[in-house]
Amino acid sequence: MNVLRRNLIRTTVAAVAGVWLATVGVATPVFAQEKVTVFAAASMKNALDAANAEWTKQSGNKTTVSYAASSALAKQIEGGAPADLFISADLAWMDYVAGKKLIKEDTRTNLLGNRLVLVAPADKATPVEIKQGFDLAKLVGDGKLAMGAVDSVPAGKYGKAALEKLGVWSSVEGKVAGAESVRAALVLVSRGEAPYGIVYQTDAAADQGVKIVGSFPQESHEPIIYPVAILSESKSPAAAAYLDFLKSAKAAPFFEKQGFTILK
Repeated sequence: MNVLRRNLIRTTVAAVAGVWLATVGVATPVFAQEKVTVFAAASMKNALDAANAEWTKQSGNKTTVSYAASSALAKQIEGGAPADLFISADLAWMDYVAGKKLIKEDTRTNLLGNRLVLVAPADKATPVEIKQGFDLAKLVGDGKLAMGAVDSVPAGKYGKAALEKLGVWSSVEGKVAGAESVRAALVLVSRGEAPYGIVYQTDAAADQGVKIVGSFPQESHEPIIYPVAILSESKSPAAAAYLDFLKSAKAAPFFEKQGFTILK
């Protein structure tokens, strides 16, 4: 092999090696993206969607959320539906899931608080003084009072308790349109299918079709508390970090914007 040919081969090999080394040198490590599956009360949708977008931006991980009434979600978890976290709109349904040994007890936290309000279609909203014995039946007239199903949906249970405490439940019981979730009750009012509805303050903030006409006294019902916990069957490596994010100052503004109270 003559000198010229040997030099040509050496040059070609060196060039190929250089390209390979350069490629290796600038390559960015690729890490597997983690996903966290969340079962959350329907009333959390707007706030949690916004918080989750920030979580993805910060961590690179993603969330998949199923929103429904806490009762329905608890039953799905009991039935084996795969999820990593459960956020309930009341303590009772978290207690139910905990009683089935389906949560990691040491991760359970009371995350948020809320308020119960009376809403009306935005174009027909007149202030209502909610007090002992107020004539809600007359206000509703021949229409329906929209609220979550009073035997299962947390907002419905809180609403019934408040009306009983104020002495007006018996006068409106026959007028109640029980919905599968608080958001479904909100829609009935927003569309004008019900003249009044009982929902959370946060729901009213999420729908421009309704306006708050009155707030229920806090002493008329049990405190509205949203507990969160990681589920026992969770396999997501990112679940704990996601829960820490929800409890952090970085997530708080998204919840406060929708009217939630941060519980510490």
